[in-house]
Amino acid sequence: MTPRTAGLLLLMLTTLGWGSNWPLLKLLLAEMPPLAARSYAAFLGAAALGLLALARGESLAIPRALWGRTMLFAALNVTAWMGLTTVALLWLSAAEGAIIAYTMPVWAALLAWALLGERLGAARIAALGFGGLGVALLVLGQPLALGPGKWLGAAMVLGAAVAFALGAVLAKRRPLALPPNASVAWQLFLGCAPLALLSLLLEAPRWGALSATAWFCFVWMALVPLAMAYVCWFAALRRLPAGTAALGTLFVPVIGTAGAALLLGEALGWRQAAALGCILAGVALAVRAGEARAP
Repeated sequence: MTPRTAGLLLLMLTTLGWGSNWPLLKLLLAEMPPLAARSYAAFLGAAALGLLALARGESLAIPRALWGRTMLFAALNVTAWMGLTTVALLWLSAAEGAIIAYTMPVWAALLAWALLGERLGAARIAALGFGGLGVALLVLGQPLALGPGKWLGAAMVLGAAVAFALGAVLAKRRPLALPPNASVAWQLFLGCAPLALLSLLLEAPRWGALSATAWFCFVWMALVPLAMAYVCWFAALRRLPAGTAALGTLFVPVIGTAGAALLLGEALGWRQAAALGCILAGVALAVRAGEARAP
């Protein structure tokens, strides 16, 4: 298997994990405060990855020279992304949150061009256009109702998208020289520590009152979207151009929207189907553009 094929498979696992998270997180927020839901699930995911790293003989030690970069990546990929998107779901539907969040590939492609010198090219620009059209169609299918809460939520998710895109590009430019499980474990732990502190100050989760459904969502979020998908994401970034990897995540809002329709009863109609076609075309163009540049 070539590194590129492996990267695409890892990217597929990433999108499936992250896409499943949006409707399940929305369900969990009905019974648990947002900062507690994210931070404690991340701690559980970090612990699982830390134990896996130790079982595989990987060191959990971070060299002194890497602490600053590790904390920066944790702030962008975890604190900003998880904190802002989770709180925003208090005002947005799961589909709205996923759709706005995955304008991220646009920012990542532009940042990769500016910071890494990755050529946009006609195929990648067309891929961005198809992906943007798909997201626009989904927004039309789930229009934001006028109101300060909705627009505040949308602004928070957009800020999270830009932060995550910057984290992805910086990780491609200067990847952490750490074992993969240890790297993600530390980023989850360090990134969610501020969220946990805010939760202790502002929230009062009622653990004993959680339903079986809420516990399932909590454990799934910790082990699949946070632990497994993050490991796959950073592994995919090592094998694919940052812009291509980011464009591949355009599948996430499709999965999130479909999951929201199945689990939450949110609307799913012709716009979602048309958006899926646009996004698939965009991803196919991005992959083809990457193959054309491969040696």
